[in-house]
Amino acid sequence: MSPWAILALVILCSTIFKPVGLEKPAAIKPSREPSQATLVSTTAVHKDLVSLPPPEKKIVVSVYTFEDRTGQYKYSPNVATSSRAVTQGADSMLIKALEDSGWFICVEREGLNRLLKEREIINEARKNHKNSEGESLPPLPPLLYGSILLEGGIISYDTNIITGGFGAKYFGLGGDIKHRKDQVTIYLRAVSVQNGKILKSVSTTKTILSKEVSLGIFRYVSLKKLLEAETGFTTNEPPQMCVLEAIEKAVLSLIIEGIADGIWDLKNPEDLKSSVIQRYLQEKEEVEKSEDLMSK
Repeated sequence: MSPWAILALVILCSTIFKPVGLEKPAAIKPSREPSQATLVSTTAVHKDLVSLPPPEKKIVVSVYTFEDRTGQYKYSPNVATSSRAVTQGADSMLIKALEDSGWFICVEREGLNRLLKEREIINEARKNHKNSEGESLPPLPPLLYGSILLEGGIISYDTNIITGGFGAKYFGLGGDIKHRKDQVTIYLRAVSVQNGKILKSVSTTKTILSKEVSLGIFRYVSLKKLLEAETGFTTNEPPQMCVLEAIEKAVLSLIIEGIADGIWDLKNPEDLKSSVIQRYLQEKEEVEKSEDLMSK
């Protein structure tokens, strides 16, 4: 096999092992121009989440915390690191996903102490001041309370579920490809504030794919002249985007599972036949069938 055939084979394998959702770098040479701030990219699930049919009535929910319960630190093959493997702001991601769905009204609970202090300052000021007509100012209206409490968190982050690669060298010319697969798992449950009953509990998972491609040449072109060159690139799915996608999938699952169980209702019952809901139910059926086949 010629050296160029080996090089072509390595490049071909780099496309085969390309993780879904990762784009090829525009150029190996980094741009010297400063980048501009942009809006956060949406995930593959976001389109389904915002396309859900409207509810009969929006549900007021409280989210106190949605923590990283994995205890995992960022993977580093050579040195120890104190950086966490997953984002510590998953509660903000959950609130954003709830708002985007159009099904929920979120009330502030993470900064509740600061909110109460601010309200206390305003009420105290209103007691000591009067309006232009000399009348006392009314106190602030009561805080909105949630009928549903959302609990859960990131309960698992598994690294190196699958690792592998491919490499070849011939007459000083060659390359190699390495790939790794991690996985993050989310649990989310809805709890009735009235009686503490767990209404629904769902879980989702998302893989995190990484790939490294390197090419190089090491060859004597003449008796005293050595040619050596190497290049390569790595692509990694951002873990925070994978966590966001898993959270959005969990919110989507919670809404549709709640509709199916009669916990909450659609504004139009005929919307149960919508493509978003039917696609989810079909996916759930396929997962259950695959689990049955694995258990046999």
